[in-house]
Amino acid sequence: MGNHRYHLNVFWYPDDDCWIADVPDLRPCSAHGATPAEALAEAEVAIALWLETARERNFVIPEPRYRSAIYAAG
Repeated sequence: MGNHRYHLNVFWYPDDDCWIADVPDLRPCSAHGATPAEALAEAEVAIALWLETARERNFVIPEPRYRSAIYAAG
């Protein structure tokens, strides 16, 4: 996995018949795969490309802030 600290949500999406890995802090950054592991691997590529593009265009890169509801409630 990459050296970032961005949260990844991985879930099954029946409409597309695949696993989705979503990066809430980097909109719109997500990936898909036939397995959860494949979706995560593709998300790592998507994150790297998202960050590279942001740097090239001098966009603000958000700090990792997202916390899933289970942790945010505490």
